[in-house]
Amino acid sequence: MAWSAERYLIFEDERTRPARELLSRVPEIGEASVFDLGCGPGNSTELLVDRFGASRVSGLDSDDDMLSAARRRLPDTPFLKADLADWRPETLAGLLFANAVFQWLPDHPALLERLMDDLVPGGALAVQMPDNLDEPSHLMMEESAQAGPWRANFSASVRRSPLPSAESYYNRLAPKSARVDLWRTTYYHIMTGPDAIVDWVRGTGLRPYLDRVPEEMRADFLADYTARIAGAYPAQADGRVLLAFPRLFIVAVRA
Repeated sequence: MAWSAERYLIFEDERTRPARELLSRVPEIGEASVFDLGCGPGNSTELLVDRFGASRVSGLDSDDDMLSAARRRLPDTPFLKADLADWRPETLAGLLFANAVFQWLPDHPALLERLMDDLVPGGALAVQMPDNLDEPSHLMMEESAQAGPWRANFSASVRRSPLPSAESYYNRLAPKSARVDLWRTTYYHIMTGPDAIVDWVRGTGLRPYLDRVPEEMRADFLADYTARIAGAYPAQADGRVLLAFPRLFIVAVRA
């Protein structure tokens, strides 16, 4: 599944806001290295550089287009291609920061538990993940997938697994932590209309669906999905629509 940095950054401010709020809850971590896991086009990495300095921060991603955009944005910051499923820092880190990436990885709670071992004492694992699979934006993807001549391409679902409970994350991380902070926030993004919601998810959750649809059918698939979104997100008094977007946040400080 290829990603598009250009499309992702259409809503840069909205996508960066959770990273800002996650970082605001990260304590002082000493002088050890900082890693932005799943750095994307570098918008979250820039926040880390502003706080900790370019000499301490590195970004990691598995997508070449995202890494190219990140390197253009922050030419003095090292960006590495890596698969987070098996990546580990060479030395213990002060901060492992992950903005909207681990929800894509199978059995990511076990990965988060393992990453706690890669922190210095007092270091932090800070993670934010979308928790929006029950929102119309994602339920309509499943409906559209089964609604047209492309349905044969969805005999195996591309829907990612829902996040486990907050309690399950706590029980994995608490034995290795001096403190665990968990919270869930629902953002209400003010969008110009249904087409803007479609543009938003085309940069993230809709991509695996579009990858399954034959190119000659994609326009019809998008039209079907857009019509469903228009029905699910009614216009407000000023003609705009509100996109509800729940996210789960975790900050665990190593004991």
